[in-house]
Amino acid sequence: MIKVFIKRKVADDSIMELMDLLKKLRALTLSQPGYVSGETMKRMDKEGECMVISTWRSMDDWNTWVANSERKAVQSEIDTLLGAETTYEVYS
Repeated sequence: MIKVFIKRKVADDSIMELMDLLKKLRALTLSQPGYVSGETMKRMDKEGECMVISTWRSMDDWNTWVANSERKAVQSEIDTLLGAETTYEVYS
C-alpha cells in the first residue's frame, strides 16, 4: 500500500470551485484499479490550505492514475484555479 499526500493552497473565493473539482477527481478514482480510499481535509491552523490523502494498492496503480488523460484534464483545471502546479508526496 502507498499513501499520496496532496497539499493545496487556495484563496477563500475559490474554495467552492476547488471542492467541485476535487469531487470530480474522486468520482474518477472510484473506477481506477488499485484505488483503495481517499479523504479531503481542510487545514484548521492555517487558512486556505487543504490536503487530500489518497491510498493506492501499489506505486504502479498510482502511476497509471497519474497518466490517466481524464485525471490530467481535471488536474489542469485545478492548477489553473490555484495558479500553481500541484505537488505529490508518496509514502509506503
